Amino acid sequence: MMNQTTIARYAVLIFVGGLGFAPTVTLTRASEAPRVKSANLKPRPQGGLKAPTEKELIYVTLPGTLEGSWDQNGSGIVILDATDNFNFVKRIQTWEIPASRFPEQVAGVTASVATQMIYVATRGRLAAWDLQTEKKVWENAFDGSCCERPQIAPDGSFMYVGSDLKDFWYVVNPKTGELITTVRSPLSPNAHNLNLSGDGKIAFMAPNGKVMGVADTTTHKLLRTIAFPDNVRVFVVNHDSSLIYSNLNNLLGFVIADVKTGQILHRVEVKGFGWPEKWNVTPRPRIPHGCPSHGIAFTNDEKEVWVCDGLNNYIHIFDNTQMPPKQIESIKTSAGPYWITVGLDGNLAYCSSGDVIDMKTRKIVGQLKDEFGRPMYSEKLLDMVFTNGKLTRVANQFGNGLGAMATPEGAAPARGN
Repeated sequence: MMNQTTIARYAVLIFVGGLGFAPTVTLTRASEAPRVKSANLKPRPQGGLKAPTEKELIYVTLPGTLEGSWDQNGSGIVILDATDNFNFVKRIQTWEIPASRFPEQVAGVTASVATQMIYVATRGRLAAWDLQTEKKVWENAFDGSCCERPQIAPDGSFMYVGSDLKDFWYVVNPKTGELITTVRSPLSPNAHNLNLSGDGKIAFMAPNGKVMGVADTTTHKLLRTIAFPDNVRVFVVNHDSSLIYSNLNNLLGFVIADVKTGQILHRVEVKGFGWPEKWNVTPRPRIPHGCPSHGIAFTNDEKEVWVCDGLNNYIHIFDNTQMPPKQIESIKTSAGPYWITVGLDGNLAYCSSGDVIDMKTRKIVGQLKDEFGRPMYSEKLLDMVFTNGKLTRVANQFGNGLGAMATPEGAAPARGN
């Protein structure tokens, strides 16, 4: 027997049909609402009695940008499901911040399979959280001059982290937070970005200045310095750490430097977007970080270089199979892009504009939003995979190159710390 709701639906159809047209009636539950789809998104089976063993999650640290209000998304670590339309999972409270005070801006994030911890640096302190319990394990302000962009060794034996705009970098025990030593680069004041080679044996210590320090992490001694034509900003290294691709203060584009010789090999500028006319004016445009390009990343195979354009809100793509690299395509972002984090397997790019971009189709396939649906503009996030609750893979906050790697048929090389 039909219930009253069904009878009413049929009555509506008979009535409308009598008017001479037959509409298509679609009843959609909230759970069946359209979702953004991409060939590079890995959907996880929904429902069932037993949960899948693997979870891929995006850990977004807040506040993690110079764009927008300090309080726009609150503070802490917001966790999103990478295989379920980037839906909100939970928020980990990092520090209790009174409403009367502004939270400390996050200056960097890294995590380790070896230690099963995530490390968050602010301009004031560095702390570690156990990924199983989500409890803080240790916190250290060191001498009060901490901290910028931490990076941890692949085996979890040490961590480098920049001082807060001084001329040295801390070397820290990641398990305890104890200071091992410091590495000083006298020609590199204003310590800022810090990157490690793939094997963790070389530290690239970049100031917001013109001279980058290069250190041997087996001895924690300065090896050499590399002079750039302008202040070094975001930079990445290729798979064997022989080349540095770096943004500069007054350049919409990047330069390529040889690590061994220190020579600047190429200067590559974005063409066709009003550069340098939009920048070389008085007064200059006021954009976050005070430079036209603040963000650069390789694709996993290093065949492309992706560059942020904060002047026009674009990401520009360069063919890196030729020298100098050739500009081939551009992607309009929904807000200012000032960092690119490449996800595990190199399929997706997570931009500080909140956009998730399919790196093959060049399409925006998702948005990073908090539990209240507000866009998150963070430059400090990680793509992490857990198996039975244990961290098994983690991306690097820098989009370093991996080069041509032997992988199973159809698989992409994994990007990780």
